[in-house]
Amino acid sequence: MSSASVLREIASDTEIAPVAPESLRGTPRAARVPPPTFSPGDRRGPFRPQALTPARLRVRGKSAARVFRLIDLAVVGALALYICAVANPSGLAGARAADVGAFAFAALFSVGALSLMQAYDFGPRETFVRHLVRVAAGLGVTGLVLLAAITFLGQIETGPALVRWFQLAIGASLALHAVWWLQVERWRRQGRLAPNVVIVGANANAEKLIAAALKTGDMAILGIFDDRLARAPKDIRGVPVLGDTEALLGHRIMPYVDRVVITVTGATRARIRDLIACLTVLPNEVSLLVDLDGEAARAAAVSRIADWSLTRVSGQELNERKAFWKRAQDVVVGTTALICAAPIMLAVAIAIKLDSPGPVFFRQRRHGFNNESIRVWKFRSMRHEAADATASRQISADDDRVTKVGKFIRKTSLDELPQIFNVLKGEMSLVGPRPHAIGMKTGDVESARLVAEYAHRHRMKPGMTGWAAVNGSRGPVDTPELVRKRVQLDVEYIERQGFWLDMWIMAITIPCLLGDRDAVR
Repeated sequence: MSSASVLREIASDTEIAPVAPESLRGTPRAARVPPPTFSPGDRRGPFRPQALTPARLRVRGKSAARVFRLIDLAVVGALALYICAVANPSGLAGARAADVGAFAFAALFSVGALSLMQAYDFGPRETFVRHLVRVAAGLGVTGLVLLAAITFLGQIETGPALVRWFQLAIGASLALHAVWWLQVERWRRQGRLAPNVVIVGANANAEKLIAAALKTGDMAILGIFDDRLARAPKDIRGVPVLGDTEALLGHRIMPYVDRVVITVTGATRARIRDLIACLTVLPNEVSLLVDLDGEAARAAAVSRIADWSLTRVSGQELNERKAFWKRAQDVVVGTTALICAAPIMLAVAIAIKLDSPGPVFFRQRRHGFNNESIRVWKFRSMRHEAADATASRQISADDDRVTKVGKFIRKTSLDELPQIFNVLKGEMSLVGPRPHAIGMKTGDVESARLVAEYAHRHRMKPGMTGWAAVNGSRGPVDTPELVRKRVQLDVEYIERQGFWLDMWIMAITIPCLLGDRDAVR
C-alpha cells in the first residue's frame, strides 16, 4: 500500500484535526534556550555533524548547482566577449554578428557540456580528481565541437580567436570547479548540505531507511522518536532513540531538523492518524513513508527525502525557486534600505543617547524559522532598567517604561530599523510573520498556548513587516482573540507568499503605519 493511498484511506475514515492534545500544546522548549552545544559524551549517532546548523542555513543542492552553473557561464561568457573584442581591430562594436554568435555558442555549449558530464552533481563520495576528470571530459567535448565547427563550417578567420578563448576557458573552468568542490566539501563537513531528518517510529521501516541512508550519505538521520517508548530499543544501527512523541515536540534538536519522517506500516491507520494530529503543531515539515520493501524502494525513499519530495502531511512545502528569489529580494532591497536609512539611524542613535542613560540598542530573543532562537535588534525605546526581554508585560498606552524619544520612534516604527541587520544576516526577511519574544504572555498565559497552530507562523523567516501588520494586526496581542487573528493572518501569508505580494506589502507598509495613529506601539 502506498503512502498516498494510506492518507486517502485515513481521510475518508475520519477528519484529521490539526490540534494536539492539551498536554502537547505550547512552545517547544528548543526555542527557550540558547543554541545547544553537544559534548563528546552525548549519543551523537553515525550521522550527527560536529556542529548543528539551523534549518534556515541548509544549502539546497539543486540551488547551489544552479548558482555554480550561472557563475561558470558568466566567466566563460566574459572571456568570450573579451577575446572577440581583442580579435577585431574595431573592438566588440565592430565585430560581425557571425563572430559574436560563434563565441556566444561556444560559451553556452561549454557549460552545457559540463552539465552533460554531470560536473554539477558533486556526489557525496566523489573525489577531487574524479570531479576534475568530469570537468575535463566536458571541456574535451567542447573542444571537439569547436574543432568540427572550425573545420567544416568555414569559421577559419574566427578559428585562432576561438582557440585562444578555449585555452582560457580550460583554465578558468578547472579553477572554478576546484573552488566549487572545496566549497561543497566544506558545506558537507558543516552538515549544511544533507537534510537533517528525525524518524518517528522505531521499527523495521526505520532500520531499512537508516541502512539505505548510511550507504548513500544523502541525508543525516539525527534521532528516532517512538510513542511506544517502552517497547523501543536504545538505538537502531547507532541512531539513538531520543524519546517519545511528546519529547519530540519540545526537543532542543528540532530547530536544526528539516523534516520529520513517520515510518510506520500501512496497517496501523489509527496510529498514523494520532501521530499526524500530534505532529501538525510543529513548524517542521512532516512526511509519511510507508512500507519499504526491497533495495530499490529504500534507495528511492532516501533520494526522495534528500530531494525534498515525499508525501507531505504537515508543514510548509519547500519551493527552492521562491526561496532563492525571496533571499535575493532581502539582500538587494535590504542593502538599499540600509544605505538610505543610515543617516536616520544615526540621528535616532544620538537622540536615544542624549535622552536617557543606557545602550542605544536593545536585543531580545525571539522565535525564528523552525522555532530557532534568534536575537532581534531594535533601538532602545524604554528605560534601561525597565527593559523586558521576555515581553512578560506587553506594551500599553502611556506606558511609564517608555522614554520620550522612545514614544516617537515606536509611533513611527523607527525602533525597528536595526532589524535590517537581522535580514542581511539571514535570520529574518523583509516580509514575514512578525517575530514574537520567546515566552511572550497574553495576560497571565503564554501566548503560544492559546492557539494550537501558533508554531505554524514559524514555517517562514520572521519579517520586519508582514501581511498581519498591513491588515491591522499591529502592536501588542493582549487578548486571546488578537493572538488568534495574528496567527490566522500569518498562516494566510505563508500560504500565499510570492515576490509581488512581498513588494506590495513593503510598498503599503509606511502608509499603513502613518495612517494608523491609534495603534499602540
